[in-house]
Amino acid sequence: MRKRVLLLAATLTTGLLTALPISPAAAAPSRLTGDFNGDGYLDIALSAAGHQVGSAQQAGAVVVLYGSSSGVSAAKRTLITQNSTGVPGTAEAGDLFGLSLAAGDLDGDGYSDLVVGAPNETIGDRDSVGSATILWGGASGLSGGALVPQPSTQEEWNNFATGIAVADFDGDGKNDLTLTGRTETRVYKGPFTRTGTPVSNLRVGELGTTADVFAGDVNGDRTAERFYPFLVDGDEGGDVRYFTWNGSKHVMKDLPKADGLPGAIGDVNGDGYGDVVLGDPTDPGTSKKSGHKGGQISVWYGGPNGPDPAQTPTVINQDTAGAPGTGETDDLFGSSVSTGDINGDGYADVAVGAPGEDLGKFNEAGAVTVLFGSASGLTTKGAKTWTQDTEGVPGGSETGDQFGQSVRLTDINKNGKADLVVGAGGENGYGAVTVLRGTASGLTTDYAKFIGARDVSVQGLGNFAWAIAQ
Repeated sequence: MRKRVLLLAATLTTGLLTALPISPAAAAPSRLTGDFNGDGYLDIALSAAGHQVGSAQQAGAVVVLYGSSSGVSAAKRTLITQNSTGVPGTAEAGDLFGLSLAAGDLDGDGYSDLVVGAPNETIGDRDSVGSATILWGGASGLSGGALVPQPSTQEEWNNFATGIAVADFDGDGKNDLTLTGRTETRVYKGPFTRTGTPVSNLRVGELGTTADVFAGDVNGDRTAERFYPFLVDGDEGGDVRYFTWNGSKHVMKDLPKADGLPGAIGDVNGDGYGDVVLGDPTDPGTSKKSGHKGGQISVWYGGPNGPDPAQTPTVINQDTAGAPGTGETDDLFGSSVSTGDINGDGYADVAVGAPGEDLGKFNEAGAVTVLFGSASGLTTKGAKTWTQDTEGVPGGSETGDQFGQSVRLTDINKNGKADLVVGAGGENGYGAVTVLRGTASGLTTDYAKFIGARDVSVQGLGNFAWAIAQ
């Protein structure tokens, strides 16, 4: 069973840069997170960390599909590498530029920017220190960029910027940034200048090795909490800590009974507080007593003081009553999660990737299960699993597709319903993305889109759509 890895191996060929789409110059920017050209339609940023630039294998790239009233297409896109005009640095073999992504307006101009991690970036004689680059949004889409200040204390093999989150962490109305790594996690206070300079930055000394991070408002104060799930000795299911702003400083809190990573936040029960959705895809075993065969997710409900650590969370796996499928070893159910309101009923729904799901004779073909929110929380009522064999979904299931390796729920066509974006990192050995439209009755395969790595000029192995910017 293949797991998430940083190192990619393949023979790669030359990459291309396509022209940036132009939005009307007179239009005011929408100020929506994830709208890089400010036209009011959300865009999709996708990882292509294995993209080859010139002779540099695994140098990496980011592909942006620009949203419109008809959704996204391969025709309206851009591909950006560290050799693109105005982007700092140089595309080098093994950088994995684009392996991690997060969107948000960091300079306050109304256009969403994109933070791109290159966790394997070597700096001087320090291998795989890692770095992050801000790509600036504008009327023509993403272009140019600046490096996020590099901590001088970083060690070799730190893989800095493995995890990225952008949100307002201190309630001043300006977006901030956090980056994680093996030996260092930092918070950068916004706004940023176009040279990449934040107001200030500090080390989060209370944490050890962190890879994942996610953020959202779970106590209704209009300020985002930042969650850092990580593995520690003595807690086989992981540890989940988060930081909240009390008006004058950041305060660390713990969810001692919560396990799993990755995570996402959405108001699943419609009470006005964000709820924490955690994926726990690893099977129980000798070194891990918690969890469920094939994987599971849990929902920790927010409140005026954040999630109550004493609550009994909603736990759903493929053997839960009403849930489609069956929990099987190495399904990896919960290895990707995302929240969004698919049917427009006011409750956040949850998409759960299971890229290890076997379908017939096809191992690791992958699947995505959609679960719906309600006043009583997340439910299996109406739940449905989607695969590339589902009628109307483009393509077909094959061994190693890993459909569901990444998922994103977001309203691309501005109809008030979240669309489902699914990455299949192993599709044809290069990767692909599938988009299904949200409607009042749930997802539909009408207008479904399938976009492969070669359709968007990703070269070499590519590993296209391993990650989708949240």
